[in-house]
Amino acid sequence: MGRKPNGASTVYLGKDGYWHGRVIVGVKDDGRSDRRHVQAKTEAEVIRKVRELERARDDGNVRKAGQRWTVAKWLTHWIEHIAIPPAIRENSHASYRVDVETHLIPGIGAHRLDRLTPEHLEKLYAKMQREGKSAGTAHHVHRTIRAALNVAVRRGHLTRNPAMLAKAPTVVEEEVEPYEVDEVKRLMKAAEALPRNSTRWAVALALGLRQSEALGLKWKDIDLDKGTLRVRRGRQRPKYEHGCGETCGRKAGYCPQRKQVRADTAETKSLAGRRTIGLPGQLVTLLRRHREEQDADRANAWNLWQEGGWVFATATGGPLNPNTDYHQWKDLLKAAGLRDARLHDARHTAATVLLILGVPERTVMAIMGWSSTGMTRRYQHVTDTIRHSVAKQVDGLLWDTEH
Repeated sequence: MGRKPNGASTVYLGKDGYWHGRVIVGVKDDGRSDRRHVQAKTEAEVIRKVRELERARDDGNVRKAGQRWTVAKWLTHWIEHIAIPPAIRENSHASYRVDVETHLIPGIGAHRLDRLTPEHLEKLYAKMQREGKSAGTAHHVHRTIRAALNVAVRRGHLTRNPAMLAKAPTVVEEEVEPYEVDEVKRLMKAAEALPRNSTRWAVALALGLRQSEALGLKWKDIDLDKGTLRVRRGRQRPKYEHGCGETCGRKAGYCPQRKQVRADTAETKSLAGRRTIGLPGQLVTLLRRHREEQDADRANAWNLWQEGGWVFATATGGPLNPNTDYHQWKDLLKAAGLRDARLHDARHTAATVLLILGVPERTVMAIMGWSSTGMTRRYQHVTDTIRHSVAKQVDGLLWDTEH
């Protein structure tokens, strides 16, 4: 005969010789009671299991009833139905999908969702790095699985998120390597030889705009009379689908009838990113000349011109492709005879110049679109080194240090 140790819970000895327990932990979606079953060889053991279920129920930590998700099924559901635009940005969705399909599902997808452990994740991160993936890539995968499992917890499919307990890969912060002033001048000189958009690089090196911000600029964002520039949006990488029904045998981006399915731009992610910047006088002059050159392009293109209002445009008025822009940067470095560097290092250069000039930290943050003072600390060792070098030069100039 069964007993009820806590009202709705029942413990009894079954015909199979095992002790069984049933606990009502809630209500199912259809309105019926959600009863959970446990069993053990002894009465004491099954009562202990019943008590654990009761505590979990009272704490709100009972896994939701229904299908038993595998990690692969949950991640597929999450990336296709939950973490999708417009809830998240197109670029974020694309990077999440790469993490899910390239690393997470092949690496841990077969595990049952409720049996995934921090150790499973840590082994995956270690394996990725052994196979040549960077710590940054592994860390990005960690952030993706953490986000996906947070949703699983909120929806009752998990009682806790194992990614919150897993040790994330350690990412070594990249050294900031800005260009020196004479190197910036050489870059500017090399850019003058470009057939169009040479001012794009002056904007990058003088104002420190991110690539997406520079390519997303429209003339309505610039007031040359007042000498101001507003950052409101960023250029997105194009994404295409076949327009031929996938009969061309090529990738979607090379389909002769391809269709663009991603907007040209997206609003800046943070409040700090939406900002107004004062333009140096020389840059105003360059932008005026650039606008005249673009007017000539418009006249030459005639009916082929696609008016989009872009500050930096193709020969027919379309927005610049970020990939093309990246390769032009690499070609500029070679033409100027400078060391290879990331496109983002142009931004580092602008930030360093501002800090060397003694511009207040909060002002630098506003100009650069930083939301954290931690970014200025990354540049401190660079600016201190340069200031020390200048001090030594002054020391040698004014005082005879040999006596």
